[in-house]
Amino acid sequence: MIKRSRFVGSISGITFLLIGMAFIPAKAQVKKDSPKKSLLAKLGTKETPTVVLKEANVVYPDLLCGNEEQSLDYIEKFSTNRRDYLIRTYNKGKKFFPKVAAILSKHHLPHEFKVLLALESAFNGNAVSRAGAVGYWQIMDEVAKEYGLKYAPQLSAAEKKRELKLAKTLAKKGNKKVKKVIVKDDRKNFNKSTYTAARYLKDRCRNLDNDYLLVVASYNCGVGNVWEAMKKTGKTNPTFWDVKSYLPAETRSYVMNFIALNVVFNNYEKFASNTLNFKPITAKADNFEENMTEEMGEPTSLNNK
Repeated sequence: MIKRSRFVGSISGITFLLIGMAFIPAKAQVKKDSPKKSLLAKLGTKETPTVVLKEANVVYPDLLCGNEEQSLDYIEKFSTNRRDYLIRTYNKGKKFFPKVAAILSKHHLPHEFKVLLALESAFNGNAVSRAGAVGYWQIMDEVAKEYGLKYAPQLSAAEKKRELKLAKTLAKKGNKKVKKVIVKDDRKNFNKSTYTAARYLKDRCRNLDNDYLLVVASYNCGVGNVWEAMKKTGKTNPTFWDVKSYLPAETRSYVMNFIALNVVFNNYEKFASNTLNFKPITAKADNFEENMTEEMGEPTSLNNK
C-alpha cells in the first residue's frame, strides 16, 4: 500500500509538471531557437521550401505575348549559345531596322517583322541562296516578276554550263567580243526590295488571317506549305503552335529564331549587361541557410559555400 501511494503521488507530480509547462509563455520556449530556425519555421517545414532570389524580368513584345511558355526555353538557350551573333546583329541592325520599321508601318504591318531582314540575308544585298533567292530579302525570280521588280534570272547549273559552252563556241568562230547583257536587279536595292517584301507580307497576312507567326513561316517555306500544314491539324483556326510539327524543320527553326531575336532585342540592355532573367532564380531553403542576410550575421553571397 505504501509503494502504491508513492506511485500515485509520482503520477500526480508529473501531471502537474506537464500542465504547468503548457502555460509557459511561447516566447520563453523559442528563446533558444537560432535565427535560421525562425526563418525556416516561417517558410514551412513539410517540404524543403524554395526561396525566390531574383524574379524573371524578360518582357515580351506585344506581338508575341500569350505563348511565352512554348518559346521561353528556346530563347534562353539561343541567347546563351548565340550571344556573339545577337550582339553583332543588333549593332548592324541599328542602321537598317529603323528604315525597315518605317516602311512596314506604311503598310500597317508590325515592326517586329524587321528582324526578318537579319534572318534572310544578314543585311547583305548581294546575298544569293542555293535556291536562287537574291538580295536583302531573298526574293525568288517568280516573286520578283509578280511584284514588278527588275531582276537578273538566276541560272541553274545546267543553264550556266550551256551559256559557257556557247561563249566558247562564239569565241572560236572569231566573235572575241561577246557582249554580256547586264540586267539591273532590284532585289539588291534596299528600298525597292524592302517595299516589295512589305507588300508580300501584307498579302500573306490576308491569306493567313493576320496570324503573324504563320506569316513568318510562309515567308520561309511558302504559303502553300503553311496551308497544307494547317489542314493536317484538323483544326478550324490552327495557330503556329498547332501546325509547328507539320512544318519543315528549317521553317520551325526560322520562326523560333524570329521570336528569339525580337525578345532579346526588346530586352537588349538587360541582355548586354547579363541581368536578363527568363525565369525566376530560386534556391532551396537548406542551401539558403548558408546565404542569410547580414542581419543574421552570415554571408549573403550564393557563391560562398
